[in-house]
Amino acid sequence: MTKISDCIQLSGVLNQNNTDRLLDKVNELLSQQIKIILIDMQNVSFMTSSGIGALVAALKAVHAVGGELYICSLSEQAKTIFDLTKMGHIFKPLENRQEFEDKVLAQIN
Repeated sequence: MTKISDCIQLSGVLNQNNTDRLLDKVNELLSQQIKIILIDMQNVSFMTSSGIGALVAALKAVHAVGGELYICSLSEQAKTIFDLTKMGHIFKPLENRQEFEDKVLAQIN
């Protein structure tokens, strides 16, 4: 059976020093024909503007191949950044992995 979704678990600080790893992982999953990607940010303690830029780049890459990108478990700091930059309207973050499974994966099974 072909895998249709996967999760990227981020941790620590999402900044310019590690955004390449995020984008590499997204591209790796896309090369495996995975069309639904969840980025779990539960363990991200801080996010900079470079982190937002990487998330936007990941979103564009996933949409370019007809896939969907979801984000869940934002910290309070990340929620504030998403609110200030209006990125919440673009990403529509989910509360946690359970909500992803209930609202996204359940719809395709």
